[in-house]
Amino acid sequence: MVGKYQMRIRRGLVMPLQQFMRMEKSAGIVLGLSVVVAVLLANSPWSGEYFHLFEHKVGFVFNGEHYLYYSLHHWINDGLMSMFFFVVGLELKREFIGGELADPRNTILPIGAAVAGMLVPALIYTLFNISTPAAGGWGIPMATDIAFSLAIIYVLGDRVPMPAKVFLTTLAIVDDLGAVVVIALFYTSQISVVNISVGVAFLLAMYAANKMGVKNVVFYGLLGIGGVWVAFLMSGIHATIAAVLAAFVIPADARLPEPLYVKKAADNLRRFAGIKPNNVSTLEHEQVEVIADMMADTRDAIPPSQRLEHAMHPFVSFVVMPVFALANAGVSFAGLDVRGIFSTNVAVGVALGLLLGKPLGIMLSTFLLVRLGVAKKSSALTLRRVVGLGFLASIGFTMSMFISTLAFADATMLMQAKLGIFAASIAGGVVGYKLLKV
Repeated sequence: MVGKYQMRIRRGLVMPLQQFMRMEKSAGIVLGLSVVVAVLLANSPWSGEYFHLFEHKVGFVFNGEHYLYYSLHHWINDGLMSMFFFVVGLELKREFIGGELADPRNTILPIGAAVAGMLVPALIYTLFNISTPAAGGWGIPMATDIAFSLAIIYVLGDRVPMPAKVFLTTLAIVDDLGAVVVIALFYTSQISVVNISVGVAFLLAMYAANKMGVKNVVFYGLLGIGGVWVAFLMSGIHATIAAVLAAFVIPADARLPEPLYVKKAADNLRRFAGIKPNNVSTLEHEQVEVIADMMADTRDAIPPSQRLEHAMHPFVSFVVMPVFALANAGVSFAGLDVRGIFSTNVAVGVALGLLLGKPLGIMLSTFLLVRLGVAKKSSALTLRRVVGLGFLASIGFTMSMFISTLAFADATMLMQAKLGIFAASIAGGVVGYKLLKV
């Protein structure tokens, strides 16, 4: 009876949930729902409790002294989001080694489009906010949200040809790299040279271990979190940068090479087939040993960087990013009037930077690079598709929201930036979808 109920639960709940999580668009769907929930909570009768929740401080107390004592909001943005940036770093490393960024000749066009798609929005924002207290928000409209933009691409399915999907994916990857550089160079507080030196020393230790052939992910986890991340957190440089740097020194080669893995797998299968079964539900001791060897070989055949990426990606997509959205996307419209929205040009600069700057920069750079003969364009990248992909790139939600929390301490400007991000991301998603659907 118990087994029958377990089977029903597995078929009715577990298996559909697993299938949903494997879908490329699922992360974007969950993230979108989290945004809606955050906005509803911020404008509900429980809005006070919602905002107060993230103000609670968490840390360590020793002999009356507080250490790493930050608000829950700070822990989410510097702690949980470090996991997001760590996975981004692992993905970037994989792309540089054997992915879209491995051969520069094939990536000139999307890289050029990504760079222009960052510079033009920053320029538009600056034109609206130059010489004002809001001038520091120029980095907000530079970013593209990979989860949302790729979710729409996969919803469109075969209407978008593969070259167009590769173009947007490569563009978004380069965009992520650009955002990391911008955060590292321009959105840091006072810097502690001592703590940076400690963090760099741990990074060098991880790099040396990599070169010496150490493949243990626990070892890298201890040095990466307990050394690099904590040191950067206390240094003034944003802790998410530590996550990207740590990702780049994780070994990308397996302990067990592919040819040897194939040979050992074949040997293990022959061993398993040669053991006489006992015709009951449990296995023979020798069968268990063979399977354990196969599992160990399989683990050793996967590079530590890809093992971590594969293990962390679902948690980041379905826990970290939704929690970040819940903590940062809540905008209260209580008492909000038009004068409050436009008391500065933050909302206008962010919205126009994303909605106009992104498509304009991507379209113009693509046209110029092809016209000058610097890059070649696939016949699938028609003008309509390039413009549509440019509008999808204007969905800047997660990264733009993150940069806005670094750029503005003023609550009004932060609220205005969020409204600009919302407006541009929704409009860009709708326009991009309509253009690419035809």
